[in-house]
Amino acid sequence: MRQGPIDEAIATRGHLPGGLLEVLHAIADRLGWIPPEAVERVAKALNLSRAEVHGVITFYHDFRSEPPGRHVLKLCRAESCQSMGSEQLAAQLERRLGCRFGETSPGGAVSLEPVYCLGNCAASPALLLDGQLRGRVTAGRLDRLVDELTAPAAEERA
Repeated sequence: MRQGPIDEAIATRGHLPGGLLEVLHAIADRLGWIPPEAVERVAKALNLSRAEVHGVITFYHDFRSEPPGRHVLKLCRAESCQSMGSEQLAAQLERRLGCRFGETSPGGAVSLEPVYCLGNCAASPALLLDGQLRGRVTAGRLDRLVDELTAPAAEERA
């Protein structure tokens, strides 16, 4: 019998030191989010309360309780990127995508998230798109990127 991602994460990572974080990361890596049914199953398997599991999920910004958009865009909001214009890019993103940071654009194309250092300060401002680092982002490059991500056929090209 084939295990689902939740049971597989519990079976392969639940016994490790820091097992809760290991399990949650494994689930998030496979599914892109932590579904509600995972909370009770993980709590029971690791002998924790549902509140403890929920508390960890909501504390760490890398865990989400809702499915992400087709693309996840993380814009650096740290000082170096701010000094090079990331706050203007942030406003541009919110306007263009029709959502705020921590939300997903209407239609589910892009989940917009803040990040507070990508370690790419020499190429500020920087963003991470679906795990790919991009530096020296300009308003024009950002507009072209948003156009690509929100175009009806974007998911076919991705």
